[in-house]
Amino acid sequence: MNIDLLQMVESGGCSAKIPAKQLEEILRCLPLPDDPDILVNIETHDDAGVYRVNDELALVFTTDFFPPVCSDPYEFGQIAAANAISDVYAMGGKPVIALNIMMFPAAKLPVDAYKEILKGGVDIAFRAGVKIIGGHTIDDFPPKYGLAVVGYIHPQKIITNAGARSGDILILTKPVGTGVILAGQRLGLTSESDVSQVKAFMKLLNNSGADIMNKYDVTGATDITGFGLAGHALKMARASSVSITLNLGRLPLIGSTYALTDQGCIPGAAFRNLEYVENEAHVEDDLDYNLKMIAYDAQTSGGLLMAVSPEKADEVISELHNKGLDTSAKIGFVTEKQEKFLYLYK
Repeated sequence: MNIDLLQMVESGGCSAKIPAKQLEEILRCLPLPDDPDILVNIETHDDAGVYRVNDELALVFTTDFFPPVCSDPYEFGQIAAANAISDVYAMGGKPVIALNIMMFPAAKLPVDAYKEILKGGVDIAFRAGVKIIGGHTIDDFPPKYGLAVVGYIHPQKIITNAGARSGDILILTKPVGTGVILAGQRLGLTSESDVSQVKAFMKLLNNSGADIMNKYDVTGATDITGFGLAGHALKMARASSVSITLNLGRLPLIGSTYALTDQGCIPGAAFRNLEYVENEAHVEDDLDYNLKMIAYDAQTSGGLLMAVSPEKADEVISELHNKGLDTSAKIGFVTEKQEKFLYLYK
């Protein structure tokens, strides 16, 4: 099937999100529901909502969808599904069931492309132990795909972006650079090796990271997606009422991310994320500009950023590496609240 979905979009994946600053203004207008069984709502802009069913069971509920981030329909379905399921893992939950969300231009794409997108989603859902039990489609251009996902969690074991504590070490489970690499691909600057690497990371489920967080009683985490590492770290710092320092020189990068950034290949979403973060961040005077912009780069289906107690951090890193997440790294730490929520150093 000779279809290139990238020809249909200007921005795809999580870079298609509306700016974080604008989203926060919109969410301020929404009333918060008053229900003691709602354990996590939109107040802290967490990865998913959580609703308590009883003393032993709560439901983790999330949804995510976006325009194509790659050319091949099947791979697009895989990436979109992995990204949607990730929010359940970020809360420490076990994803269980899902519904397809599809916007498909029936007059502009053959139905085989539709089938391949759904097949990709089913393939990743199967790997995650998730049953897709239905969905909804509308005719719309450009195509968009994702999932609404429900997971299980114990009400006392929820991991949230409000759970970071002073003294915690920050560990990132996947390298960053998806936005930069994919922008470079559009400009013909990226090697096939880099593109293959990026797609492999975007398809990679965050289940191993979630299992390890549960094993070591991690209480604070988030996944890194459209607001970039810096944007999601800021949301974690705010929600936890702490300050976060990121050591960007330790940041694991995908392929030629740094070289492409040095050539000026910086997607527009990175500048939107910079605008969101800059008033609440201190940036070291001599911080490498490229590293700073990489920290703002919008990620699609990125890794988990977990706040781990210092006495457990080395064990967590070791276990992540043993699970095949060998680029996992300590990239920062948490302190009591200081003047700024976020501090960026080399």
